Amino acid sequence: MALSNAWITSGAKTPCYLRKEFSIDKAVAAATVRVCGLGQFNFYLNGRRVGENVLDPGWTDYNKAAQYLSFDVSEYLRPGKNALGLELGNGWYLWDTDFGYGFHFPPFMPPNPNPYKPYGESLVAALELEISYADGSRETIISDESFSSAPHGVRHSNVYGSEEIDGKALLRDFSAPDFDASGWTPARRATAAEAPKGKLVPQTQPPVRVVKRYAAKKIGKANGRVIYDLGQNISGLLYCEVRGRAGTRVDFYPAEKLTPEGDADQMAKNWLPIDNVISYTIAADGSWESVTQYFTYFSGRYIAVAGDAEVRALRGDAITSAWKRAGSFRCDDERFNKIYDMIEKTVEANLLSVHTDCPTIERFAWQEPNHLMAPSIFYMKDVKALWEKILADLRLAQHTEKDFFLDMEGKPFPAGAGLVPSQAPCYIPNVLPVPGLGSFYDIIPWGSTCILGAYWHYLFYGDLGIVRDNYETGLRYLDYLKTKRGAEGFLNHGLGDWGHPEGHLARENVETAFLYADAATLAKFARWLGKDAEAEALDAFADEVRRNYNEKLLVYSPELGCRCYRAWDHPGEIFTTQTAEALPLYFGLVPPDAEAEVTKAFRAALDAKGAFVAGEVGLPYVIQTARKNGWNELICRFITREAHPSYYAFVLDGETTLGEYWETNPRSHCHDMMGHIIEWYYNGLAGIEPLEPGFAKVSVHPYLPEAMNRFDCSYETPRGAIRVAASRDADGARRFEITVPPGIMLA
Repeated sequence: MALSNAWITSGAKTPCYLRKEFSIDKAVAAATVRVCGLGQFNFYLNGRRVGENVLDPGWTDYNKAAQYLSFDVSEYLRPGKNALGLELGNGWYLWDTDFGYGFHFPPFMPPNPNPYKPYGESLVAALELEISYADGSRETIISDESFSSAPHGVRHSNVYGSEEIDGKALLRDFSAPDFDASGWTPARRATAAEAPKGKLVPQTQPPVRVVKRYAAKKIGKANGRVIYDLGQNISGLLYCEVRGRAGTRVDFYPAEKLTPEGDADQMAKNWLPIDNVISYTIAADGSWESVTQYFTYFSGRYIAVAGDAEVRALRGDAITSAWKRAGSFRCDDERFNKIYDMIEKTVEANLLSVHTDCPTIERFAWQEPNHLMAPSIFYMKDVKALWEKILADLRLAQHTEKDFFLDMEGKPFPAGAGLVPSQAPCYIPNVLPVPGLGSFYDIIPWGSTCILGAYWHYLFYGDLGIVRDNYETGLRYLDYLKTKRGAEGFLNHGLGDWGHPEGHLARENVETAFLYADAATLAKFARWLGKDAEAEALDAFADEVRRNYNEKLLVYSPELGCRCYRAWDHPGEIFTTQTAEALPLYFGLVPPDAEAEVTKAFRAALDAKGAFVAGEVGLPYVIQTARKNGWNELICRFITREAHPSYYAFVLDGETTLGEYWETNPRSHCHDMMGHIIEWYYNGLAGIEPLEPGFAKVSVHPYLPEAMNRFDCSYETPRGAIRVAASRDADGARRFEITVPPGIMLA
């Protein structure tokens, strides 16, 4: 049964309480509540918090959809008087910009004429409590004017992590049946301007939950502040206890790094200060009071505390939607273990109902890692339902011919029918191209998640429904991309190999390779769905793209003594990059008679640098193409380099999560967009590779590198766990133990 649009509100633009009392005079057989509170909510019954979730509901485009949750609350009810309660906070529904950090585009970008727009004029809630009694009768309690409301003790809650909390105004027992709510005001029906325009839909992805608690250690003082270290960079909820004089304000400043003087450093490199703060005002003299976050989360490893008060039990509760593991890897070389752990923690910190690009600066749902990082994440985590939600967000975000934005003169700027934007949900659309960089809104490796993300999901989980759900979206997107080709048959917009450490983006090479990959993948979808005629048409278009690609980019290099792919954005010279060679090899663009030559050019590009020199877009294909050629020792050597670009260099820098770019002190210290090496841990070292959707058929070809004497890897497929253990005998012989469930065909 779905939740109805029974939206109520207190009219508040900042956090508030809602409650209702009711009586039960019969034996309860079962009870279910369906509830949504926007932007974020906590639900209580008879003084007890219901469920283990935090930050419900998941982030969506509230003009298209808002999620509700269902809870079995049978055990919470009791005979006689009962009370239910809701706490509402802002989230993205009504972004509170009056307190704490708020994202701003940097000066090198043009002013954005399409800023964030609130989805409603006040915080709202909808609720249905359905009670089934032992005598067969039923009763339904619906959110209406019988609810009462009051301002929350959290005076401000900012979606980027800041909260201002007045301890004296917190009502910790507001949902208890005997609570005195005589001073509260009646709630009212929400107006059309207050309620979300989107449809209420059930939340099906894993909820956000606390996965680990990190106790903070005091490490010093700086600038009058006490500095604490959690030991791990996290997305988390702050908790502590404070004691002091009533009215004293205590401020907590989270940060990912320290200044040279040892203070919490909130400056994002080449950006602006991320001046988040959790503020707590002490309620009473001399007693310990607990401090926690209610409707938002901080990100960082270090916390600076300012204020004339005692603080104890300070900790960070790490949160994620990816709390269920699918795989594990351990070996006797700690370098590889530390790289794995660093990336896993980064993934966890960025998967919170959406896949954020970083939990500190932007918290935007950029889409490219949802296919580029998909195999790495799928091997580590059970995220089947989360990716279904992510792909649903993309389907809702796809533009029609009616959609438009504003240009710099305030005139309509059409999005383009079929465009899949680079963010979904997108809260601050930056649709105008940035001079010298291109579009950050219309980027094919980002939009292609609607196709390639669905492909990876089907390959790993074997549910053809994901292909069926996304096929038409993919076709419309491909039709849009066809209109964007230039005179030379290339896509000349987007970001190319974004994040390339030397700035060689090879834009036309990269974007057009993805045009081919999209068409070829959609042809596979069509055949899986029994649409053979459509598959033939898609194959024909892919062949056209491939022929043009090879005619204009595949050239003979006298220096290399072989054919290679030149970067289109370097006219007048034969300029190659690792990505420019790897992408056509991986996607199957290379003519059969040129594969050996292009492979030679690719190896030359790797050897010339002695490192993986690629951006986030090209890197997974660079790594996987090296793996397919059997160059695992090269991969081991490159990822354990002690200088950037290298995964291990981040470990030596003292990082506990992956940096945004290949450098010391990157802009963001928690970016999973280049964590693609995890895929190689599973299909390169353990050698576990799906050959048919859902791991119906697999190839297991493990490799024990010289750096290791043993490893143990397991992956929980939809058909059971595959385990690979490797060891080296005293005489140097390598031994492998492989366990494959009966339901899987081993190639």
